[in-house]
Amino acid sequence: MLKFKFLLWLMTRLMQRAIDTNAACARYVAGKRLEFQIQTVDKIGRWFRIEDGKVRSFAGLSGAPQFTMTFRNAAKGFEILSAKDGKEAFLAALHDEDLTLSGDFVEVMWFQGFTAYLQPNKCGLLQGLPGRPHATMAHP
Repeated sequence: MLKFKFLLWLMTRLMQRAIDTNAACARYVAGKRLEFQIQTVDKIGRWFRIEDGKVRSFAGLSGAPQFTMTFRNAAKGFEILSAKDGKEAFLAALHDEDLTLSGDFVEVMWFQGFTAYLQPNKCGLLQGLPGRPHATMAHP
């Protein structure tokens, strides 16, 4: 469970770094306001706010997220979000019901576009998010 919580916390820093270091990413998020959360079925998670070109995250769950990614458990969440085979792991998780998406799917698609700007680390961090290129393994 701690690895999952740490990964969610780290995601905030990776998203903000992408905005701060990539002008195209900064343009993509300009003017956007989004609240979403990533959680487990038993309500362990974190919620995120993208607003005014900044990403913030908060422990716990939001009262009204625009979309939610819910993993079967923390171990599955960590496994999927850190998978090296990104897109395949994400799609398999949806198929196997290890992951469910709820809420505004237009916002899910926007977020998918945003994740394309994130740089994975050597262990494939964030490769499981929708929109992550699975062949690129460049280390920032």
